[in-house]
Amino acid sequence: MWFSMMTLQTVSLYHSLRYLGKSDERSDRIASESANVSILMGTLGLITGSIWARYTWGAWWTNDPQLNGAAITMLSYLAYVLLRKSIDEQQKRARISAVYNIFAYVMMVVFIGIIPKFTGVDSLHPGKGGNPGFNSYDLDSSLRIVFYPAVLGWIILSVWIMTLRVRMKKIEQILNQYEK
Repeated sequence: MWFSMMTLQTVSLYHSLRYLGKSDERSDRIASESANVSILMGTLGLITGSIWARYTWGAWWTNDPQLNGAAITMLSYLAYVLLRKSIDEQQKRARISAVYNIFAYVMMVVFIGIIPKFTGVDSLHPGKGGNPGFNSYDLDSSLRIVFYPAVLGWIILSVWIMTLRVRMKKIEQILNQYEK
């Protein structure tokens, strides 16, 4: 779920940059729906990760920089959704939210990718704070045959959901034009 969240946030960033360059309404729609589905995937990741942590580490939440960074990332993308809902004019909403989306993406990279590596705090996550990364100590070779296809499957599923939402928004827009 985390890989699909980050993939969709990257898609959202790309289409926000594209919107700023070309003012393409389709790019705004894709950026918005990518962010929306990434929030769903991130929320599911937080919920299932918390359940897993309770049984693995003995606590629902630990003071882990990567966990805290993921929570802050989710809050910044929720703020993106609220920003979009607070502006009525379509072009102004698209432009301002595209700029904010760039900020939110940079914050995601900082909070999930950079800060956990340099805080000096031991982390329970693989590859952080002295824990090995994806190697023989971290992920048994027999599990790799399940892990990597699962990552690919979550990414494909989330992109499919996003494309369905983009199509639905396009249909809504067409129906709204006919009602006027």
